[in-house]
Amino acid sequence: MALVVLDAGHGGNNPGAVYNGRREKDDVLALTLAVGDILEQNGVDVYYTRTSDVYESPYQKAMEGNAVGADYFVSIHRNSSPYPNQYTGIESLVFSQYGEAARLAENINEQLAQVGFANQGVNERTNLVVLNRTQMPSVLVEAGFINTDADNALFDERFDEIAQAIANGILTTLGTA
Repeated sequence: MALVVLDAGHGGNNPGAVYNGRREKDDVLALTLAVGDILEQNGVDVYYTRTSDVYESPYQKAMEGNAVGADYFVSIHRNSSPYPNQYTGIESLVFSQYGEAARLAENINEQLAQVGFANQGVNERTNLVVLNRTQMPSVLVEAGFINTDADNALFDERFDEIAQAIANGILTTLGTA
């Protein structure tokens, strides 16, 4: 059975991106827990880096994923831009655009696009600790822009479908969907 680490970005004294009182850390914790529930219902073992409003460094989270021997590491975030309503859509970040992490990212993005998000693609980020210090295929999912009203409306109105989409992307990669 596969073990997937789900990492809700930020937390504790690190709110992540903030827009009109909305905090990234709150959105992604709720979404991460919902994705985990779906994965567990489908027989996947899930390890959460956090299940409450606490902060651990990205390095600590990567080391936890390595310590539990996870098969995949999925860090869930919301994107932000310099100006409100400047950009829209989802994006997944990987250390390398080749290999299993990129396949996982493409599967997640494809599912999220079906919910109604613009697909901004899979992009390489070699400088992110949760991607470059993990020993398993790792993806950072940006679930819409927190400072884009249309993305927030989609996030709120289709929350369950978004959680299902991320879970489906993971399950497809695992070969169980």
